[in-house]
Amino acid sequence: MSDARQRLLELARDRGASLAGLSHLIGRNPTYLQQFVRKGSPRKLEERDRRTLAEFFGVAESELGAPGDKSYTPAPTRGEWIEVPRLSLDASAGAGALGAREIPFDVFRFSRRWLREMGLEGADLTAIRVEGDSMEPLLRSGDEIFVDRHKRGGEGIHVVRIGDALHVKRLQAAAQGRIKLVSENSAYPPIELAREEVEVIGRVVWKGGRV
Repeated sequence: MSDARQRLLELARDRGASLAGLSHLIGRNPTYLQQFVRKGSPRKLEERDRRTLAEFFGVAESELGAPGDKSYTPAPTRGEWIEVPRLSLDASAGAGALGAREIPFDVFRFSRRWLREMGLEGADLTAIRVEGDSMEPLLRSGDEIFVDRHKRGGEGIHVVRIGDALHVKRLQAAAQGRIKLVSENSAYPPIELAREEVEVIGRVVWKGGRV
């Protein structure tokens, strides 16, 4: 196995990322990097794919097979900006969407001042996209929402996982040991489940979308 293939495996294991998830990150089919590592096909990574992976892992491109003069040095984080990762997940506002591996494919960059003014300074934010119409008119399909993973309790709009499916719903208290998931769209009836059946990912604290 070449050094580049071995290094990619090591980096993936250290980050807890699957080769299928990393293939998705670079816009390839799920078996692309598996074939690269195990079968040597392709013989080397394309420059664009190599750069994306190097940026994701924060390593030099040369570690993934680039010539010695092709390197990536992570830019220092600007003190006035915060990067919010966009995840390859869809939070369903309908029947439920299957969650993919949590690998950022992009970021939103916001000023610390803006986040402070919005009351979001210090929040553990991730951005995901809404699918479906059950939270309309508050949230529409295609909206981007910010989820604060530090806030996982109380009533309000949250992203939750039920089995393998993600949902965005309004949480309400129910009978002891149970939780109610309520849609904004009255066409969708409330769902009541045992508390242990629901994993609360975080509270929705911001939304953005087309007008």
